[in-house]
Amino acid sequence: MRHLKIDTAPDGIATLIMDHADESVNLLSDAFQDEFAAAITDITADDNIKGVILASGKSAFMAGADLRQLVQGFDKLTVKQAYEVSQKVSKLNRALEQSGKPWVALINGFALGGGFELALACHYRILADDPKAIVGLPEVNVGLLPAAGGTQRLIRIAGVKAAADLLLSGRPIKGAEALALKLVDAVLPAAEMEAAARVWLATAPSPIKPWDVKGYAMREQRGLIIPEYSAQLMMATGALAKSGYHVAAPAAILSTIYEGAILPFDKALSIESKYFAKLLTNPVSRNIIRTTFLSKGAAERGAGRPAGIAKTEFKKIGVLGAGMMGAGIALVSAQAGCDVVLIDRDVETASKGKQYAATTFAKRVAKGGLTEAMMQEMLARITPTDDFAMLQGCDLIIEAVFEDIAIKADTAQKAEAVIPATTVYASNTSTLPITKLAEASARPDQFIGMHFFSPVERMGLVEIIKGAKTSPATVAAAIDFVAKLKKTPIVVNDSRGFYTSRVFQTVIHEGSAMLEEGVPPAVIENAAKAIGMPVGPLALLDEVSFDLPLKIVEQAIAQEGDTYVVPAGVSALNKMKAHGRAGRKAGGGFYDYPAEGGKHLWTGLADLFPAKDDYDVEELKQRFLYAQSIETARCREEIVIETSEDGDIGSIYGWGFPAWTGGTLSYIDTVGIETFVRECDRLTQRFGPRFTPSPWLRDRAAKGQGFY
Repeated sequence: MRHLKIDTAPDGIATLIMDHADESVNLLSDAFQDEFAAAITDITADDNIKGVILASGKSAFMAGADLRQLVQGFDKLTVKQAYEVSQKVSKLNRALEQSGKPWVALINGFALGGGFELALACHYRILADDPKAIVGLPEVNVGLLPAAGGTQRLIRIAGVKAAADLLLSGRPIKGAEALALKLVDAVLPAAEMEAAARVWLATAPSPIKPWDVKGYAMREQRGLIIPEYSAQLMMATGALAKSGYHVAAPAAILSTIYEGAILPFDKALSIESKYFAKLLTNPVSRNIIRTTFLSKGAAERGAGRPAGIAKTEFKKIGVLGAGMMGAGIALVSAQAGCDVVLIDRDVETASKGKQYAATTFAKRVAKGGLTEAMMQEMLARITPTDDFAMLQGCDLIIEAVFEDIAIKADTAQKAEAVIPATTVYASNTSTLPITKLAEASARPDQFIGMHFFSPVERMGLVEIIKGAKTSPATVAAAIDFVAKLKKTPIVVNDSRGFYTSRVFQTVIHEGSAMLEEGVPPAVIENAAKAIGMPVGPLALLDEVSFDLPLKIVEQAIAQEGDTYVVPAGVSALNKMKAHGRAGRKAGGGFYDYPAEGGKHLWTGLADLFPAKDDYDVEELKQRFLYAQSIETARCREEIVIETSEDGDIGSIYGWGFPAWTGGTLSYIDTVGIETFVRECDRLTQRFGPRFTPSPWLRDRAAKGQGFY
């Protein structure tokens, strides 16, 4: 066997070790399931075996299903075939459970998804007393539900209320809570786990689960499910609202709980498989898995990194500018183990940047996520100064000064006067062309854009921008640094607004255009949130301030003249500014921000933009989705983004395009490229040329050529 090893001791205790060949973790692949089924058959038939210890040869117990296999199967499986996928692994766990031998799971690291379902099928579970040893059923996060009995064993072990919370949230459970919920039977140091398993097995425990005892019935089967079910219905409604009502998994989980809790166990397992099959053959789960797990994971492993270039190590970096972005970059760099020289116009200003890190770390200490000693060690790595000479010896410079070409040029020249000839110089800019900024550099091949997102310590994406002369070695070094920070890189080519800022603008301009048309502001905000956007476009505009998008428009007009098409929402922004409303920092924009109470829409909007009642909410939602997707398609056509994967990752993690879509280009594929182009033509007739498909996109549609 390639994935399993079995040893039987003279006392009749067999040890089955899972060690998935060619993988860093154990996965429930087809080959693994086949081998495991054969092992169960052999163990069941062997009268000399009195009990089984199930352990892992990896650093973790099991990760669960092979998501690559699930995604590949999506386009090929019928609902009936997807049902059989679930039934196969469900029957595997059932065979273990009814083998007539007691099984003990030694959970040495994480056991998630199908891995935890396997452990739940065992008769006794021991969890290592280690922060990395966690259990959970996170399938809801990929638009699915557990497919191997997880929903039904969980409700029978922990009860409906606790199980529904865990299934709907998908959150991981640590030792103490897992023990309290009876998800595990013991939490012990790793070195003591096997001995404890043998002691338990020596007591000749019953190999029959409670639900296989004649007469067993959950209290829900006695008609008492309704109160708890009603409470969980409220929880599911919240989960649905958060996803924009496009993710079917929360509702399916709730149905599986309700129906399964009032049925015999084996019938309940078939109900679970039925709902799993419906979810697996829905494009939402494919979209989520492909982008948020597979593509994101590949990007973090260096999918966009030029080949054949040695890895760059980073010990000391310079951060130029100690404002919010620079302070955040300094924070995450120190956290990653780098010494950081944080420069600003004077030491006092630079010190404020270090204080930002201190305040952020202190909050983590207060919550128990960081020790005082760890905080002090990281803070000691940040040196605030106004002396460029201290940049000597830096492996990387990240400039985060004011968005002005002249200021950035001056800063670059001051830094290059002292840094080593091999040092990569990166500009953290969201809109200014990297090729233009690199003109101030004596080493344009070592000049690159690294666009971080705010707040840096919480946002995982970094947009790496190649200028016209940026070398592959510089791109590789930038990706290496992002990997050191444990963030997700996408690589794009130089363009106005690059990729993320360019497409993000379509959201805010579409929202302000709707306002100009007479759509009530609350309807605009709620339409955006209904598709799964984290906040509405008017709230977004208030946060970024109106000056930024208007400045971008002014720069475009100056550079392109009459060929530039001014976004439809600009007139609404200018009208707001004329009335002294320019965003939150200016005292208020579309919203008011009272000292007490939450923000609320400014009442003056009704006078500036009289509301009409001829809007269609479904069309508003479509406009938000289509505006962002067609602009992404243009970026793909212009090779601003070189891969569909980078486009989708950037849209979800850069500005919050709804994850259920898989990203802007996956959304086009989900709609169908022919349908997408046809609808764009309709929207063009109603709302203008911003929705007009290019000949390139029309040609793809004619060929039925999607983006994947």
